[in-house]
Amino acid sequence: MNKELMEALDILEKEKEISKETLFEAIENSLLTACKNHFGKSDNVKVEIDRETCDFLVYAEKEVVPADEDVEDDCLQISLEDAKQISVKASVGDILHVEIKSKEFGRIATQNAKNVILQKIREEERSVIYNQYYEKEKDVVTGVVQRYVGRNISINLGKADAMLSESEMVKGEVFRPTERIKVYILEVKNTPKGPRINVSRTHPELVKRLFESEVTEIKDGTVEIRSIAREAGSRTKIAVWSNNPNVDAVGACVGMNGARVNAIVEELRGEKIDIVNWDDNPGNLIQNALSPAKIVAVFADPDEKTAKVVVPDYQLSLAIGKEGQNARLAARLTGYKIDIKSETQAKDAPGFRYEDYMDGDYEDDEYEEGEYEEAGYGETGFEEAGYEETGFEEGGYEEAGYEEESAYDGGEAEAPDEE
Repeated sequence: MNKELMEALDILEKEKEISKETLFEAIENSLLTACKNHFGKSDNVKVEIDRETCDFLVYAEKEVVPADEDVEDDCLQISLEDAKQISVKASVGDILHVEIKSKEFGRIATQNAKNVILQKIREEERSVIYNQYYEKEKDVVTGVVQRYVGRNISINLGKADAMLSESEMVKGEVFRPTERIKVYILEVKNTPKGPRINVSRTHPELVKRLFESEVTEIKDGTVEIRSIAREAGSRTKIAVWSNNPNVDAVGACVGMNGARVNAIVEELRGEKIDIVNWDDNPGNLIQNALSPAKIVAVFADPDEKTAKVVVPDYQLSLAIGKEGQNARLAARLTGYKIDIKSETQAKDAPGFRYEDYMDGDYEDDEYEEGEYEEAGYGETGFEEAGYEETGFEEGGYEEAGYEEESAYDGGEAEAPDEE
């Protein structure tokens, strides 16, 4: 029997990841419960279990009294005559350990003891699963689609089921049972019925975690994702920065022939991904964020977190994007409120002209020797000649390195029709 018990404990420890010590404590508590049900009390009952052999001893501590007529409570006292049969050295007033035979327990007491052990095993199993998935909170895991529960989806993560609610699904995505998908764990709650795991397919961190798993340079810290903006199912923009001057941040994320980013696009069911370089200068950052559109000038105000952007007339619709998406994502990515106008519109709009920043106080030496850039206005060509020196005319756009920073959707980014 002891050998079978030890084997059972080994199996539980291996399969359920429940420690033997916890199971031994559960057995001890179950025996105490059985004693309480059998005798009515268990305050003076002790249980000892050998962790190596699984031998156990249940005994009650009883006080020795002179004779049978002096015994007021059989559970707490024993007569000297009966005590002598257990130990010849027993004397009045001694505390004697009287062994309790667990085989004498009734059916109800035995059943209650069994229930105590089973309940403890269930609690520990739920606790192990909760701790296991709580550590994975805010991370990406792979799950198997099981079934639709109303408009939500039940997803099996291995040892636990997660719920993908309708609000966390990408609009238009349809999953089939047994399909494997990657999900982002939003939160793990401990409930009486076990851990409740909520997951998401729309969270921006899903894209970030996918890049961390796919791009070695991000995983080891060489490349950082400084900012991310996402409209799930449609487009995502991420700004990356390299801590090593010899490593191209955008190139590392794109991979050879776009292999790395295409793997992520495939997992996101064709969602387009724009990868741009992060720049501490807000003017340059906004310029990068609005790619693939060409930029003539950026007037950024770091204090107000606003920016006025001038683009060529034929690039206005591309800069704004379909239904304003490109500008909206650029604003989220940079944290700036961006106002975009074409060159024609900018001529008559205050704040969109170079002259607006050279009147009054701006004529002194405050912005000499490159301090315009330090003030957050970026490399936007604030020259006396106007906007000709931006570096984006006659092929300068490609020379500036923006060829690889368009929407990586497995093909070329298409500009929306100008309206």
